[in-house]
Amino acid sequence: MEGQPQGPPNPAGMENGTEPCGEERASEAQETTVTEGAAKIAFPSANEVFYNPVQEFNRDLTCAVITEFARIQLGAKGIQIKVPGEKDVQKVVVDLSEQEEEKAELKKGANLAPGDQPRTAAVGEICEEGLRVLEGLAASGLRSIRFAREVPGLQSVVANDASARAVDLMCRNVQLNAVAHLVHPRQADARMLMYQHQRASERFDVIDLDPYGSPAPFLDAAVQAVSEGGLLCVTCTDMAVLAGNSGETCYSKYGAMALKSRACHEMALRIVLHSLDLRANCYQRFVVPLLSVSADFYVRVFVRVFTGQAKVKASASKQALVFQCVGCGTFHLQRLGKASGASGGRVKFSAACGPPISPECEHCGQRHQLGGPLWAEPIHDLDFVGRVLQAVSANPGRFHTSERIQGVLSVITEELPDVPLYYTLDQLSSTIRCSTPSLLQLRSALLHAGFRVSLSHACKNAVKTDAPSSALWDIMRCWEKECPVKRERLSETSPAFRILSVEPRLQANFAVRDDANPSSRQRGLKRFQANPEANWGPRPRARPGGKAAGEAMEERRRLHQNKRKEPAEDPVQRAARLKTFPCKRFKEGTCQRGDQCCYSHSPPTPEDPAAAASPDHPKASHQNPPGSGVAAGPGVD
Repeated sequence: MEGQPQGPPNPAGMENGTEPCGEERASEAQETTVTEGAAKIAFPSANEVFYNPVQEFNRDLTCAVITEFARIQLGAKGIQIKVPGEKDVQKVVVDLSEQEEEKAELKKGANLAPGDQPRTAAVGEICEEGLRVLEGLAASGLRSIRFAREVPGLQSVVANDASARAVDLMCRNVQLNAVAHLVHPRQADARMLMYQHQRASERFDVIDLDPYGSPAPFLDAAVQAVSEGGLLCVTCTDMAVLAGNSGETCYSKYGAMALKSRACHEMALRIVLHSLDLRANCYQRFVVPLLSVSADFYVRVFVRVFTGQAKVKASASKQALVFQCVGCGTFHLQRLGKASGASGGRVKFSAACGPPISPECEHCGQRHQLGGPLWAEPIHDLDFVGRVLQAVSANPGRFHTSERIQGVLSVITEELPDVPLYYTLDQLSSTIRCSTPSLLQLRSALLHAGFRVSLSHACKNAVKTDAPSSALWDIMRCWEKECPVKRERLSETSPAFRILSVEPRLQANFAVRDDANPSSRQRGLKRFQANPEANWGPRPRARPGGKAAGEAMEERRRLHQNKRKEPAEDPVQRAARLKTFPCKRFKEGTCQRGDQCCYSHSPPTPEDPAAAASPDHPKASHQNPPGSGVAAGPGVD
């Protein structure tokens, strides 16, 4: 890159912003080049422009989702998209298919006139009827460049950022990847840019928001700037807020109270969907979730936005409050609205009746906490998820994280779509103070009882079931009878004592069933990835002159790493330290270890710190006995 001349600024990029591509820049010797997917970018070694390699899974999944969205949208216009690597796979499928299907395809192709051949859209080419994409906070431009080089059927990609340094870097990365005909860098406030595209003819088909922290300031503009039926992709990395550590902050940002719960990651997804739908309702619009993922340290949602006054009326019945017991963790949902059928095929909307529980928990007698509102409808479109999963599985070499994408999407297809939230194995067993049953045993017991059960991609120990809480605790009571708990150690007011004092009305069968083991688990897919390296998580915010700030952050992270753990002491140093303390048994004449004793058998001197006793010796004294005549060392009472 060093010494390469820069091309002239793109006139299209000057609209609604500035494009300072011609600004003088710092020496590129201080930059790092990164290759991800089909894109190659340069970004400052100093933390002046934000880049996080951890989010590669996020970017790969987004490319896969937008590709399938483009396939659906352009397919309705008679345009077929060509994805690199899919042609050979499709050819193999045709060769292995039945002869009748092959003849039908040949006959269909022969009947098409030369002018009637289907139009195609390839990667890196401008499709006049393709998708208009906006990345509101592009930083280095990596995501936008990957869209241009990996997703077919695009008309244009607007890569926007408020930082002049970031836009200058985007311009060079666009030139480096030869995608200036598709990617247009802009410098503007993302909210103002989206507000300026509210007219139906100027809206974007895809809007991607991946901010540092909360996307709440951008959601109102985003739901207005996305086209009818367009795709809105939103990332939230403020998981401490969404997971219940600060409920009042969550309410100020997303309009919902988050609770500390074992199901906090799915609750975070549902709170974000509620916030999106609430903002869209203000403009007679509503959202339809396609895919909602909780991964690593963030949540990511993909929704379509539609307009319709009648459908907006149903939004209240899609939201719910959560009553969660502070003792046993049992939760109940209360819908905000009610939709019921009326005469003539009409739908009547009214206020819901509640609450669904008494002031005290029926199982442990503790009080309830109130959370929400949150999205209570399905958070995935299983048909769309199946399309993405099939495309990624058929072309595994397209993405570096294909294995993880297949594992996560496979678990999502196995989730119960109509069951919000979940319990966890360790939560159920720790509540009644008993040993933990295996995942297959608990799933088998629920299946034997006639209930449905599934995993959750948000937690590897999740138990998502349509069984009522009474049946679930009956199963745990039956398990406790096989692995008894010492009742005398339980307080009479504890949740464990009150739950176990009731005899189960349901007799559980823990014999393992074949269908209790989910398919994704049997195939050994990469479903819940462990952190592959140290400090796997959010990176510090980009700052001007960010190198010093980055070094300070790294030093502080190093000092805080395992700060609550005692460092392991070297055995030689420990032996030398113990030799500085006198052996009291030797003084009493009862020590039989001789030279093997780890403590000193020499009489202490006034200057010798051995007068201080060791806490490691069972007989060591912390204070000289009265009248012993031995002078105390420094710091000894």
